[in-house]
Parts: sequence; C-alpha cells; structure tokens
Amino acid sequence: MDERAVVYGATGHTGRFVVAELVGRGVAPVLSGRDPAALAEVGAAFPGAEVRPAVVDDPRSLDDAFRGVAAVVNCAGPFLDTAGPVAAAAVRAGAHYLDVTAEQAVVQQLYATYADGTGVAVLPATAFYGGLADLLATAATDGWDEIDDITVAIGLDRWWPTEGTRRTGRRNTAARLVVGGGRLVPAPVPAPERDWSFPGPVGTQRVVGVPFSETVAIAHHLPVRRVETFLASVALDDLRDPRTPAPEAVDPSGRSAQQFVVEVVAHRGAERRRWSATGQDIYAITAPLVGEAVERLLTGRSTARGAAAPGEAFDAAGFLAALDPEHLTIVRS
Repeated sequence: MDERAVVYGATGHTGRFVVAELVGRGVAPVLSGRDPAALAEVGAAFPGAEVRPAVVDDPRSLDDAFRGVAAVVNCAGPFLDTAGPVAAAAVRAGAHYLDVTAEQAVVQQLYATYADGTGVAVLPATAFYGGLADLLATAATDGWDEIDDITVAIGLDRWWPTEGTRRTGRRNTAARLVVGGGRLVPAPVPAPERDWSFPGPVGTQRVVGVPFSETVAIAHHLPVRRVETFLASVALDDLRDPRTPAPEAVDPSGRSAQQFVVEVVAHRGAERRRWSATGQDIYAITAPLVGEAVERLLTGRSTARGAAAPGEAFDAAGFLAALDPEHLTIVRS
C-alpha cells in the first residue's frame, strides 16, 4: 500500500510499536505529536518517515499534520483530552480515525458525536483494552440475535505500567459502567471478586470487576443483557504500586516478558461459547490490532463509516484469525 497514516503520539511507548507495525505492513507513517525533537528521534529509526508536529489545542496544526493522509491513529493519552480534537481533525481531513483508549467516557463521547455517520470510520478502543475483547465477544456470539450475558476475564501475570498509563489513570475519574438489563449502568460497589481458571501460562487467578472500554464497545452493537469484565488482582496491585517499574524489552521487537490471556464467555439460554486470546505484552499487541484494522480499512475490506466498534467494523473471526499464531493464540470452545 502506498497510503499514509498519521500516528499521533508516535513518541510514546505504544506509539512506537504502532509505527513499526505500519511500516511492516507497507503503510507510510507520518509521525505527529507535540514534541518536535522527540519526533525527530523516532523518525531517525524509520528512514523516510515524515514528521509533522501538532498540538491538540491548536486545530490548525492538527489540520496541517493530517492533510493528505488516509488514516489517523491516536496513541496519545489521556484520551479524555486528545480524542475529541484529534478525531475531529481526522474527520475534517477525510481520514479514518482509530485510537487505543481504555477510557469508557471517551468511547461514549465519540460514539455520540459520530452516531449519524461521516465519510470515514471512527473506531475508538482498537487496542488490547477494548477492541480485543469486543472482537472475541463478536466472534463468540456470531449468529445469535439475543445474548443473555457476556463475561470478559483478563489475566495478566504482572503489569509494568507506562507513565502514560499512570497519567491516564489519574485523569480518568469517571464512574465505571457495566451492562445490566441491556443498558449501560454504574458498576457495582464494592467490585465483585472471584477466581478464574485461565489457560496457561497464566493459570488460576483472583480477579476483580474492572470494566474498560470493551463494555461500551460491546453494548454499542451486540444485543446483550449483561456484560461484566474482570481483571487479575495481581495486575491491579502492580498498577497501584508506585514502585512498579515500567516495561523492559526482552526481545528485538521491544516486547516485555509480560504474558496475558483475554477470555470471553457468552451464554444464550443453555448455550455457552468461550473464546480466548493468549499473547505477550499488552502494549505491544495493540500494534497488530491497529495495523490489521488500518490495513483492512485502506484495502476496502471494511465499509464502516461513522462511529463503530472493532467487532462491528470488521469480520471479527477473520480479523482474529489473521493475527493467529504470529501475534495471538486463539482458542474457542
């Protein structure tokens, strides 16, 4: 492909993974963000990559940065601050918009803003948190016109949070939502806890009710009465501990040693379906999720326009199969 895609927040931990993924797929990256020096440093690792600095509170700079591109991938959090202006500039430029937010309020805002459609796709939460569970849930419930419940369980052997994750956590103070009675409602307090038996390498873990952006994405397009998400309590402990270090690379691609499993269990009456995705490094896996989405949009394998969830915009089972086994191991039962 000879199309160009902006990576806004290209200097961040996830942004660098996304840039490398797009290059590997033949998409020419345009590096953007607020720090020209840091952008130039990233650009040095990708000869030929164009650098276009821009800041979210200057619409003209965003318009200049996004001119002539086919897609914009927003990797710059907190997304409560960046998603609105970056998405608006992408739509003005006639470019598909994707982001990697885990923030429920951001997804709600973008779904509401672009509910009536645009000439381009607006796909928030195309990432580990949000998009992966939505794709699994969509694939698992294929053919069902009603769904009693969907449970998402996220198992991590540890969580080395980036500084961007910590900033987003401090900024995101909105009450979390689950699906009850077929609509979004406040998550229960205190959060429910249970044990969950994940497949290897994670194994059985104590998990806590912590819904992310997948809840809003799933509710947007699947006819489900109840949705809950559980996260490994050991991961929450790591996130809450200020002494937990940032991720360190253990292979040439820059991935950390972190292992994850995302499982989705869906019920309709007596029927039960379970899909899981196992892989390495929650930040790194976001890059092939974004890359596959961008490639499908630019090659006409999705006709999504306006706001949509990843599972709504793409053939979910085919999308996941394209990432298995290089990036994910998908198991269904």
